[in-house]
Amino acid sequence: MSASATTVNASPYARLFRIPGAKAFCVSGAVARLPISMMSLGIVLALNHLYDNWTVAGTMSAVYVFALSCVTPFYARAFDRFGQRRVGRIALAVQVVSMLAFAFAALVRVPIPLLFALAVVMGLTQFSFGALVRTRWAYALRGVEDGEALLNTAYAMEAAIDEVVFILGPILAAWLATSVHPVSQLFVPTLACGIGGAVFFSLKSTQPPAMVETVDVSGVGAGAAADRPTSGKADSLSLDPLRRQSARPRSVLLYGGVLPLLIVFVVFNMSFTAFDVSITASIKSMGLEGFLGLQLAMFALGSCIGAIVFGSRQLKGSHWGHMVMFLCLLAVGYVGFRLAMDNLLLLGAVEILTGLFVSPLFTTGNLIVKDLVPAESLTEGLSWVTTAGTVGTSIGSSVAGITLDAAGPHVGMLLPATFTACAVPLALLGWVLAKRR
Repeated sequence: MSASATTVNASPYARLFRIPGAKAFCVSGAVARLPISMMSLGIVLALNHLYDNWTVAGTMSAVYVFALSCVTPFYARAFDRFGQRRVGRIALAVQVVSMLAFAFAALVRVPIPLLFALAVVMGLTQFSFGALVRTRWAYALRGVEDGEALLNTAYAMEAAIDEVVFILGPILAAWLATSVHPVSQLFVPTLACGIGGAVFFSLKSTQPPAMVETVDVSGVGAGAAADRPTSGKADSLSLDPLRRQSARPRSVLLYGGVLPLLIVFVVFNMSFTAFDVSITASIKSMGLEGFLGLQLAMFALGSCIGAIVFGSRQLKGSHWGHMVMFLCLLAVGYVGFRLAMDNLLLLGAVEILTGLFVSPLFTTGNLIVKDLVPAESLTEGLSWVTTAGTVGTSIGSSVAGITLDAAGPHVGMLLPATFTACAVPLALLGWVLAKRR
């Protein structure tokens, strides 16, 4: 058997990590993502301990998340336009300083209004490392044999990494807050972000070309090319359309199918925090709070397994069709949550089974974005998906809290299935619009 045939027949994950530089940007990007699963919970744990007020703690966490969701796409647009390394080194430095300022302010118990202001500033400095890593995968797989299938594997693997981060992050934050110091869980993700981000942005060879660099190479613009990857000639990320637009690409929101996809992500992401809040209230009513972290981890564990399995398979047909299928399966699983919520062992088993469809759903959404937007705006498109998910989880948490106060956890546990079912016709509409496009 020839060497090329052996390579094609190898595990898709093994093939991914044979790509030069892939291990480095994948691992460093994973480390830099730790704040996404720790900072919000860390704010709640720290503020409740220091000020003994759940309302202040929850509101401050929500303010931080809202500020984050507002600016993430605009950072992504800057990364696409000027280059990951050039923008990232400055943005990372500002981000780390703002996170340290908030942590030290909480440590010395500054007045609450000042802490709110620092939370807003900290949120405004956050950007999506997940989108940056996924963009690098798309660039690294250009011209690779069977590259589209490998990109499916890469995105599924990144979804699995996200799930690992969301499994370990809350557990680590809770342990640090209770066993080390009530504010220590704010410093650890700051350190991870600083170290992982510094390594990530130091990797030049896998960095996609910036728009201004490509224009400069073509003789149209005057961007600096110091950070341009050394791979040389034009590829799938060449920017011919940019030359016609005088280096002013339009927003990804204007591309057909993007807005319906983002609405789908807002709606079905409401289900996750609705489940988190409802199961928290249910377990608390049972007097079994010690099992909450393990119970929530079962859902993430199922999603992690689903990501690994999905990444090793190549489904045929439309990505939109796959999304509709995964949404339907997820909605059915949520119905199982409601039926099994009084038996935690049975609920854990149903969580693992239902979680199998979560990461494939996110992966499919990222693949749809890649199909809809031009390569030079991919980071922006992926970041809008992240933002839509963040907005959805914030709304879901609020709706679930109101429902729990009014009707209790058994009614609250109906919300996840309801939200996901509402996302199905929206996905069908997006599918129709994509076909017309």
